[in-house]
Amino acid sequence: MFIKKTRHLLLSGIIIGAGFWAMPGAAEVSDTQVNAFVEALRIAAPPNRPNDGMYSPWQVLPGIIPDWTKRCIGQSMTPEQFEANTDAARRTVSCIARRELNKQMGETGNDDTAAARRAACWWMTGNYSGCGEGATATYVQRVVDAYKQQLAAKR
Repeated sequence: MFIKKTRHLLLSGIIIGAGFWAMPGAAEVSDTQVNAFVEALRIAAPPNRPNDGMYSPWQVLPGIIPDWTKRCIGQSMTPEQFEANTDAARRTVSCIARRELNKQMGETGNDDTAAARRAACWWMTGNYSGCGEGATATYVQRVVDAYKQQLAAKR
């Protein structure tokens, strides 16, 4: 009896979870959008300087690299490995950018610019809002401007 109920609960959970995953309104960003955003993050990043504590042309903080690389490319990398492998870094950043842009497209009603702005704020601060002034506002605006330029160049 317990096994039968457990199976029923597990199956119900899977069905409900699949329903939430496929709900309408959750926009799926295009490869063009992801590539434009990834390039915008690279363009807006501070210059890559030796021993600045960040890695790759996207200036990723070291603490998140092992988790992101494991999730995105199936292999946990050290910051030094990440720095040395631009292809792995780009694929990892693209994976995370896609996740965040998809979330923000849903949050903004598919407003491309607002989604890019919120995702850029998150990239810089870990929060989707609060980047309206100072250095974070400047950075976010650079990302958004570069994103728009990259999209226009690809159309």
